Amino acid sequence: MTVIGKIVKSNSHIDYVCQVFGAGERQQVPAPADYAFGRFVRVEVEGDDADLIGVIYNTILMNPEFGSLGPRLSSKSELEIFSPDYLNEKATLVGIFMLGSLPHRAGAPAQQGIPPIGAAVDAPVIVLTADELRRFHAGPPAPRLAYLPHLLSQANPLVPHLVLNILDQIGACYPDHEAELAVLRDNLAWRTQVQQAG
Repeated sequence: MTVIGKIVKSNSHIDYVCQVFGAGERQQVPAPADYAFGRFVRVEVEGDDADLIGVIYNTILMNPEFGSLGPRLSSKSELEIFSPDYLNEKATLVGIFMLGSLPHRAGAPAQQGIPPIGAAVDAPVIVLTADELRRFHAGPPAPRLAYLPHLLSQANPLVPHLVLNILDQIGACYPDHEAELAVLRDNLAWRTQVQQAG
């Protein structure tokens, strides 16, 4: 289980911001691949029998020192010795679109679409395993992608590229349905190119 960070704010009921853990915050710091664009994650919901499922769609770097070009009174190494309580305000934030929820009970069907319950501040954000990814998309007879309409309706220029990334991942998880997913992917890729050209 790879915990990448914690929820620090929301922009809407389905759009959340996660602060990625940095050095000194956890024993195992997440690697950049753990919070890459298109990475599926789950967010624990305290007291509920299901976790929220989301996908990372953006990265924001916070650096309060940028633009303050004045002289430094202490170097970083000196601060660690003389001011161990100094707060490092640099942070990596990732945006997460919530796509549904996944029950804890094995075999229970996933819910895709806008989840009824929201995440809480400080809720852990965990990388979805390959098994959990398959479980979230399982549906007879082909993989379910019921969240695509609400994802495509988001006014964000990164969303079409995010959906193409998702379709590639689901195609790898469901090789028997790769041909159908490729048709959907090619159609969306063509539409994305036409919109950018226009």
